[in-house]
Amino acid sequence: MTTAAAFLGVERSLTGKRWRARPVDDRLALALAQRLNLPEIVGRVMAGRGVELEGAEAWLQPTLRSHLPDPSTFLDMDAAADRIANAVVNGEKIAIFGDYDVDGATSAALLMRLFRAVGADAIAYIPDRMKEGYGPNAPALLKLAASGISVVITVDCGTMAHAAIAAGTGAGLDVIVVDHHLAEAALPEALSIINPNRLDESGAHRQLAAVGMAFLLAVALNRALRARNWFAQRAEPDLRQWLDLVAIGTICDVVSLTGLNRALVVQGLKVLAGRTNVGLSALADAAGLNERPGAYHAGFLLGPRINAGGRVGQSDLGVRLLTTEDPEEARALAAELDRLNRERQMIEQEVLADAMGQLDRHANDSVVILSGEGWHPGVIGIVAARVREAAGRPAIVVALDGDKGKGSGRSMTGVDLGAAVTAALQAGLLVNGGGHPMAAGLTIATSALPDFRVFMNERLGASVRAAAEAGSLGIDGAVGLAGANTTLLDALEKASPYGAGNPEPRFVLTRCQVIRADVAGEKHVRCILADGNGQGRLKAIAFRSLGDNPLGGSLLASNGRPFHLAGHLRADNWRGERRIQFVIEDGALA
Repeated sequence: MTTAAAFLGVERSLTGKRWRARPVDDRLALALAQRLNLPEIVGRVMAGRGVELEGAEAWLQPTLRSHLPDPSTFLDMDAAADRIANAVVNGEKIAIFGDYDVDGATSAALLMRLFRAVGADAIAYIPDRMKEGYGPNAPALLKLAASGISVVITVDCGTMAHAAIAAGTGAGLDVIVVDHHLAEAALPEALSIINPNRLDESGAHRQLAAVGMAFLLAVALNRALRARNWFAQRAEPDLRQWLDLVAIGTICDVVSLTGLNRALVVQGLKVLAGRTNVGLSALADAAGLNERPGAYHAGFLLGPRINAGGRVGQSDLGVRLLTTEDPEEARALAAELDRLNRERQMIEQEVLADAMGQLDRHANDSVVILSGEGWHPGVIGIVAARVREAAGRPAIVVALDGDKGKGSGRSMTGVDLGAAVTAALQAGLLVNGGGHPMAAGLTIATSALPDFRVFMNERLGASVRAAAEAGSLGIDGAVGLAGANTTLLDALEKASPYGAGNPEPRFVLTRCQVIRADVAGEKHVRCILADGNGQGRLKAIAFRSLGDNPLGGSLLASNGRPFHLAGHLRADNWRGERRIQFVIEDGALA
């Protein structure tokens, strides 16, 4: 097979990547642009993401009406909805047992708001990351049973919790699992396990996050309560009001933003813009978000702050923020989460520095597995993402505590890390573990680390090599500096939200001159770009481009040399004025 020529002839960029044009049907791209009255380059973006001419308009404006499946098509859904409806009608106590990440917090908050709206007696229980670890544990379930709880709904966890759920069931609890992590053939002894990644499921909606499954359970529960005439004396809640929670959880769990997920996020971002959730509104203020929120803001401004309590503080802070109706409480919680997020960043930098110091020892590994005594378990997932980014390979970071360690991993497109971790568990190499294709978590005996490293490299080596071969920098097209304007940005935003499954468009600004550059923060370089004639101006920034990354140094020492610069167009809103900023990801001498 002949390899296509490198884009603009860039075989090795400043960061060592080969540039390649994303494969696109040129006729389809032109037809899409003409039919939808969009710039041709936006037609190329859509065609490069599998959008066909038939259905393109619906892709641009996805609706729940056209995408939402009947919840009853999922295994165990009706049994779960019926049991919960009976609990609501009979006044039984319900507990929501959530994971401490954003997907778990938004899932728990969604169900808490629903139960509050239908008059149910419900509490949320979020385990302490340090003391209890991930997922249901027997002591917590037994404590809930002793307090009078009769139904426990686990969200974003529970699929692999065999022993804990058996203990809860033995204590008289009806346990309902709402999850999306990869399952084994043998499932826990729960009343219901609602999971699109059960091996006996159809697989039609395996990309859903847990919060998406929680939303479908809410639809089924409303229907079950309606059948019991529960809404004869009270208003039936409009579930669309909580789609902001669904959007944030879906974006932050890095699941594919295609199909139903795309519809949930598009509609949810509209709700988020309305600031109807008191807690989210306070969090947006604490984060300095003063523009219409998009997927970027949900994933990089709001999500990390919701996560901060579970990482380095009190695990239930996120759910409390997302469910409060008290503006004063919301402001206090948002301020605390903002403070914890800054604390998390400092801890993360310390662990990251230690982890990166080990990277050279694993230069030949397909899967980078790093470990350290005393590393904070709350930041290892973020550190794994940073290591994955630096190494260009899947990474697992393990925080050791004596003879045991907790690990978190992040993968790359085309490498199913969750399945490999599940296989390692089945092989007896892990105490616990699971996940989905792009992320995984595990508990491991320290002594098992060498064998685990061999297992993961042997199992994933071929897929990592194939992914790396395909993982050169994909380019959607070249844009002149004058063409990088708000008109193009507005057209591109029609094809958003961008994320997993619908990657943000990457363009090359050709033959740019860096007419001014300086250091921002510790590792970023900001600059002003001009075209080849020194005309026009465009603000740009290269994040984390100093240190081991040669990009930042090249920009600072450009001396008027022309560059091809690859990156993303973003809005730069300042004092009500909408401008353009180019986020530089890579570069090459022109």
